Amino acid sequence: MVTNIMGKSFRGNVLVQAGLVQKFFGVGHKTAGEICSKLGFYPRMRMHQLDEPRILALTKELSTLKIETELRNEILQNIRIKHEIGSYQGMRHAQGLPVHGQRTRTNAKNAKKLNRLDRRI
Repeated sequence: MVTNIMGKSFRGNVLVQAGLVQKFFGVGHKTAGEICSKLGFYPRMRMHQLDEPRILALTKELSTLKIETELRNEILQNIRIKHEIGSYQGMRHAQGLPVHGQRTRTNAKNAKKLNRLDRRI
């Protein structure tokens, strides 16, 4: 059985807490645990055990959080602001280098992959 929450499809045998962590950007283990305990879901509850009122309550709780595109846009906006004011971190983001003082002679491969900023800012 497939459960749909906020446009995301969940298989029935997935744990509620694990499903929230996997499918929603900005919801980690701690936030998912807090949501589940607030709504009264026991820790090993699975998606197929949710009835309609519980799904609606979960959707309402998730809609109050800043997740998915809203959170991504805020992160990008913060990076753009740092770049516009000319801070060191903004400059490092624009160059695609590590931002938090890591070494660059070796081991900067992840930063060069992940810290790519659109050059047209």
